[in-house]
Amino acid sequence: MAIIDVIAEEIGYRFKDEALLEQAFSHTSYINERRGTHIDSYERLEFLGDAILEYVVSKYLYKEYPQEPEGKLTRIRAALVCETSLAYLARLWHFDDLMYLGKGEEASGGRKRPSILCDIFEAFIGAFVLDAGIEPVIPFIEEQIVTLRDQSDIRLLDYKTLLQEELQTHGKVLIQYHLLKESGPSHKKTFEVEVSCDGKNLGQGQGASKKEAEQEAARLALKRMGKME
Repeated sequence: MAIIDVIAEEIGYRFKDEALLEQAFSHTSYINERRGTHIDSYERLEFLGDAILEYVVSKYLYKEYPQEPEGKLTRIRAALVCETSLAYLARLWHFDDLMYLGKGEEASGGRKRPSILCDIFEAFIGAFVLDAGIEPVIPFIEEQIVTLRDQSDIRLLDYKTLLQEELQTHGKVLIQYHLLKESGPSHKKTFEVEVSCDGKNLGQGQGASKKEAEQEAARLALKRMGKME
């Protein structure tokens, strides 16, 4: 089944521009192996989708949580649009089966990599808006917010807060996040962060930003502690 038919069946919207949809699912490694192709990778669409998600999620939270202060709304938004959450949604919609990867990326497990799944979801949102306009996309994004909220208490998606609460059960401790490594080009950096408690290493995580890497480090620390699957 063609990707345009799969998306129409899964999402309930049929793209008018099939090339735009294919671009949203085309990883750089795939494009690099097909020199001369008329389709670009998803990176520019990812940039657009990231901005759209932040706007729609911010507006939704502003309306749905009128009593919450700015700081709390910022933390909730960060949890909803973090790499882990968007990768979860990409898998939920079977985007991992639809993406186009180069042979090397495929062999190295790229189809399961959270960072790529997150990028694909953002790129799809960007393509969706370009093809349909913003109005049909807003309810779709809001449905994803509800899905994440129902899938797990929204507080639990903020792994740093949950880790802090677990570690400080019996009193205050010193929790620190250290940047271990920063790699990649300026527009596509990867950060590696270590979280420690009173000097003891608890876990390391990677992300497209320091904040995402810190959340991933906290999540892996919680997993190591047996506090989550």
